[in-house]
Amino acid sequence: MKILIIGGQGIIGKKVSAHFSENHDVIIAGRKTGDVTIDITDSESIENVMKNVDSLDAVICIAGEAKWDFFKNLTEEDFYIGIKSKLMGQVNLVRIAQKYLTPGGSITLSTGILADDPVLKTSSAAMVNGAIHSFVKAVSLELPNNLRVNAVSLGVVQDAYEKYKDYFPGHNPIPMNKVINAYARSVLGQDNGRIIRYYD
Repeated sequence: MKILIIGGQGIIGKKVSAHFSENHDVIIAGRKTGDVTIDITDSESIENVMKNVDSLDAVICIAGEAKWDFFKNLTEEDFYIGIKSKLMGQVNLVRIAQKYLTPGGSITLSTGILADDPVLKTSSAAMVNGAIHSFVKAVSLELPNNLRVNAVSLGVVQDAYEKYKDYFPGHNPIPMNKVINAYARSVLGQDNGRIIRYYD
């Protein structure tokens, strides 16, 4: 299977990429580095990557950003960071990838616990994650060629726990083997339109 992993050099992406590389042909994409470069905020960039990768079976997106701050401090432009990047970046990825994936292929998006269990300073990120969950459920009904789409929604992961633990008091870090299994389930299983949640 040929798998494109966008964000394959990040904290989660490295572990996911290493796992799939054991048995599959993995292409790592990043905004500045990787086998190919891609900017998910730019539809033309997405299109250029998709049309230049032959026989692509799966796309995993572990990318996208949103502004974290107290709601009273967030401007309209701050909300558009998440809308343009994590939300529309992943929506456009599905919109474009559906034209290039092999029949029966899959697209896996990434969200997070904030959609269901937000913490302080996350009104923008929680909004975007929740929107992606609704999008995945709806768009799965319409994709051609038996394509599947799911979202992986994780709590704070073990490898990033020290960095983010102050934002998530009392939360249990998600072991990296569970993180890998969530993406493996989406790509290698038969789920479609599912939010694959691993929160504790």
